[in-house]
Amino acid sequence: MLDFASASLPLVVAVFLLSAAAIATAGVWMVSTADRLADRTGLGEAITGAVLLGVSTSLSGTITSVTAALDGYAGLAFSNAVGGIAVQTFFLGVADLIYRRANLEHAAASPTNMLQGALLIALLAVPLAVMPLPEVTLLGIHPASFLLVGGYLFGLHLARGVETHSPWGARETSETRPDTAEEPRGGAALWSLLLRFALLAIVLTFAGFLIARSGVALAAKTGLDESLVGALMTATATSLPELVTTIAAVRRGALTLAVGGIIGGNTFDVLFLTLSDAAYRPGSLYHAVGERAEFILALTMLMSAVLLLGLIRRERYGFARIGFESLLILSLYILGAAALFFLF
Repeated sequence: MLDFASASLPLVVAVFLLSAAAIATAGVWMVSTADRLADRTGLGEAITGAVLLGVSTSLSGTITSVTAALDGYAGLAFSNAVGGIAVQTFFLGVADLIYRRANLEHAAASPTNMLQGALLIALLAVPLAVMPLPEVTLLGIHPASFLLVGGYLFGLHLARGVETHSPWGARETSETRPDTAEEPRGGAALWSLLLRFALLAIVLTFAGFLIARSGVALAAKTGLDESLVGALMTATATSLPELVTTIAAVRRGALTLAVGGIIGGNTFDVLFLTLSDAAYRPGSLYHAVGERAEFILALTMLMSAVLLLGLIRRERYGFARIGFESLLILSLYILGAAALFFLF
């Protein structure tokens, strides 16, 4: 495994910047490919964003959390996973700033995205609930980790049902951008799109891995707490694919794909905790983290709840055509980051 701890600072910075450039390029291509796959497969933008786009852009974060857990850094593994959810929600607020026509959550109305948001909050509540309880493990894994996997799979089943047979529907306005298929289903192009998507996912994974490793090397020289490093440094670095793909999707007009990619990716990112708990051999991952990690978890749940409120409220324009939820999300993340630096 690559280790940049002993590398020179110019080399580490060069690796970081080149990897970021690779993520930016591959991310833009991945959005256009995912948008076409949503039409060709008939899954729709919300499901494609939640599963294909959300999962593939999360691979680098998975590697970072599992590697940290294997090395015994429970705080880093936990905070990288949960902090990644927070920063990706923050990125959605940034995308709303870029999309100037109307509030992004208004334009990308989708019952599936609302269900995914509720599922995310429910899954995040599981580790928060078990932290104060006595430590119990099965084969070195806390039962909560198995519950997270079961809840995620059940949530995907519900999301698919909502997408195809939902009794709920968002009222369309002049600013609503519905998910309409622009290409026919199936065909030979489907397999070439799947292959292209897989290759781009590999590029994003490797580039994200390099960013994570070089970012850890840079952070190690600062002497900062591992939970702080995980929440604000490695989480941000490994979340760059989500930033690039979200902005690219907004510029392309695939708004449901953009919102679904963030929310679906965030929901998948909760499973980082399951994998990290399995990789952390001294015991339960949830009982090995400190106050910073608990604060990051509570902050992430609050930001996710605000996003869900925005999806339900569907404010059309808001302040400067930005929804109240985006302003709150941006403010909460900035204040939370400041609190991590100065209050702990």
